[in-house]
Amino acid sequence: MEENESRTNDPAENNVALLYPERRSELLMPAGSLERLKVAVLYGADAVYLGTPDMSLRTKSRFSLEEVKEGITYAHAHGVRVYLTLNLFTHNKDVPKLDDYIETLKDIRPDGVIVADPGVFAYLKKNAPEFNLHISTQANVCSYITVDFWKDAGAELVVMAREVTFNELEEIRERCQDVKIETFVHGAMCMTYSGRCLLSNFMSERGANQGNCANSCRWQYKVHLRLNDGTLKELHLSEENMEMFEFVLEEGYRPGDLLPIEEDSRGSYILNSKDMCMMPKLNDYLRIGIDSLKVEGRNKSPYYIAVVANAYRRAIDDYYADPENWSPREYMKELETVSNRGYTLAFHDGRLKNYAHNYDNTKSMASWEFAGIIREARDDGFVVELKNRLEAGEVMEFLSPITRQTVFLRLYEFQIDGDDETVTVVNAGQKRHIFIPYTAFDRENPDDMRKNFPAYSVIRKEAQLTEEEWQRLKNDKITQKIEMGQAPEDLYQDNVEKLQDKISDELMDRRSKTSRHGVEGCCGRGCNGCLIFWNDPQYEKARQLMAKKKHGEILDRDMREDKIAVSGS
Repeated sequence: MEENESRTNDPAENNVALLYPERRSELLMPAGSLERLKVAVLYGADAVYLGTPDMSLRTKSRFSLEEVKEGITYAHAHGVRVYLTLNLFTHNKDVPKLDDYIETLKDIRPDGVIVADPGVFAYLKKNAPEFNLHISTQANVCSYITVDFWKDAGAELVVMAREVTFNELEEIRERCQDVKIETFVHGAMCMTYSGRCLLSNFMSERGANQGNCANSCRWQYKVHLRLNDGTLKELHLSEENMEMFEFVLEEGYRPGDLLPIEEDSRGSYILNSKDMCMMPKLNDYLRIGIDSLKVEGRNKSPYYIAVVANAYRRAIDDYYADPENWSPREYMKELETVSNRGYTLAFHDGRLKNYAHNYDNTKSMASWEFAGIIREARDDGFVVELKNRLEAGEVMEFLSPITRQTVFLRLYEFQIDGDDETVTVVNAGQKRHIFIPYTAFDRENPDDMRKNFPAYSVIRKEAQLTEEEWQRLKNDKITQKIEMGQAPEDLYQDNVEKLQDKISDELMDRRSKTSRHGVEGCCGRGCNGCLIFWNDPQYEKARQLMAKKKHGEILDRDMREDKIAVSGS
């Protein structure tokens, strides 16, 4: 690590930086549907990858062939590359489809074809030599000799396995400079070697290697005892016997290295990995010139695609603009607003530690959630398709793909699009659309709103979480700091115990951090449409201070202590 740090501080010693100063990393985003492709393009992807269900590892892909064609046309019109997945492992029944698929490829002209099966690779080289071939992560490439093998075979780009450490990646980059290298920087982690898992097949007869994983590793498991007479007993843990037992795993080649299996009254999630997030180390990947930075998630929502693409786009651009002063802090805050299982640096520094797993909770969550997506920006306002239930007084945050400034809005009633009806509660079912006139944004310029929030811009709202869930999010941040060497390790066990206390208390009342209804008090955000903030005389001084702050920025603690108007915060 000391050698690596010295290389970071002295770019003159970095061969890649000297030989390839023009090598700029692309942001590669997933596209599980045509809608998600358009969102990825809008929020800053340099390239997207997609596939049809029959010939890729994504049986849940929502792309029809016609939509693939439309998506490629749309992406190319916006200067974005498209890589098509053909990374199935062929059975005999799949081979007759290859000729038709090649003809389809020739028709739609993707920028690259992602393959894993050597047979498929050879078949394409022989029958469609005009295509750029990318080697999938499913091929488990972990060394420079394997990269060279695929380069010599004719591959344009090789995707590294997730198990490759950064030191290994840096050496691969230096040794393999005449082939493109791609690596994952964000998304779900599999507890097996680059997705080579049979748990799902065994547990639920769903092929994990065909993109249909049942996530059996994230299920809840219980410990049982088998007595010598063959009787099977469930071991019930209670306050009386909890201190009598400790369950550990010992791996054969590491005698004495005991891995605790944490189990409470609900069971344990002993195989549940946290999500990969390389944002804290992104400058390392950009410094050594990795060609493509890949985000996992073709089954994730448009909101996930928008937020993650937006965060990485800005982080990449800011690094190239000023690498010496680059910091991940701003972008990490944004990534924390999308559902995750807690973030980990995964194999970046070598072998995984226990902080990369979540033994207590397998749920993917965040303090914000998808509220809606703009379907149309009319001359007089937005048509919004709801993705979640909205209640009068809730704060919506509009995320712009054009500017870094978000816009908050609080409404006390919702107008159904195409109807004079207004309601105070509207559900997302049946693709409900609401109309929001620009006049509702009483502090914004309508022309700016129309320009900065085009169709496919996303809207979020604060999630209501239980005390257990808030503690889980706190634990996730603490373990991430420990993993980064920014917090002492003894904090980990203390916070795990606090989480278990919240679970055992069964405190299931859901709440948000700020007031969800303006009539109950002011959250201090100063949102557009917040009648109580902008009209009540008691908030006059707060309004003056908010006018000097970035729009939507929350009033800080000093303002509250000065008794300035934030009774609901």
